[in-house]
Amino acid sequence: MTLIAPPAADAPGMPRRRPGLRLLRVLGQGPLFTAAVVLLAALVLVAALAPVLSPYDPEALDLASSLVGTTGDHLLGTDQSGRDILSRLMHGARTGLLGPLVVVGVSTVLGTVIGMVAAWRGGWVDAVLSRSMDLVFAVPGLLLAIMLVSVAGPGMTAPVVAMAVAYTPYAGRLVRGLARQEKARPYIESYRVQGWSGRAICLRHLLPNIAPTIFAQSAMNFGYALMDLAALSFLGFGVQPPTADWGAMINEGQSAIQQGAMLPALAPSVCIVLAVVAFGIVGEGLADRIAKRER
Repeated sequence: MTLIAPPAADAPGMPRRRPGLRLLRVLGQGPLFTAAVVLLAALVLVAALAPVLSPYDPEALDLASSLVGTTGDHLLGTDQSGRDILSRLMHGARTGLLGPLVVVGVSTVLGTVIGMVAAWRGGWVDAVLSRSMDLVFAVPGLLLAIMLVSVAGPGMTAPVVAMAVAYTPYAGRLVRGLARQEKARPYIESYRVQGWSGRAICLRHLLPNIAPTIFAQSAMNFGYALMDLAALSFLGFGVQPPTADWGAMINEGQSAIQQGAMLPALAPSVCIVLAVVAFGIVGEGLADRIAKRER
């Protein structure tokens, strides 16, 4: 049997891929996908420039302006403490994106390492790592976060650590399945015959081939992590007042609903829904593109 290694991306005669054209092809998935990408880009930009763009200090109290409706000075009104809702939404985007970014980043790295080792080594190593991931699956992420908060106290650290641990098996199982399929391809055996080490094959060839699928799943996990952390803040286990956070803002806005003011709770709820839906659309769009390329 003749084993043929796949050609390198920069091999003679192989067309070079231009990043600009690749970006245009990705954005060409459809208007819904493009709108989701634009929305997420705008959200990241607002979070990064919140101190510059926000018209007011998000923690500045003005009891004389409590529950003011939409005006020229306060485009989205104020909450019970007279704080500008738009400013708090902008600053809340920072905590709303930073937590999920850490959760997805840590869980993806840990899950990729665990999944790659399990798929490549096989045997008892695969069995031990797979059963360990199943054990973590048995503990709900929100319950683990509440347990850690009861020990470490409320704040962002404990929920982020708990959710990172809870999300690791999702990435690990995905990477393990993808790596096992890729490992069975002829070019992997070709590199082995040529004397390549397992680490070099995994890092230089196997991992890059499965990375697009991992990235697509990470985009969807980002939305789920954002929703979970917002739920913990809503329950009082996450970011604590007066720090601006979307989940905490919904909790604080509940009493305003009884007084006929909907925006203090509605505005952050809409932001969470739009962000989660946008991340889901982007993840699904990337997954569909990968599936079409494989077919």
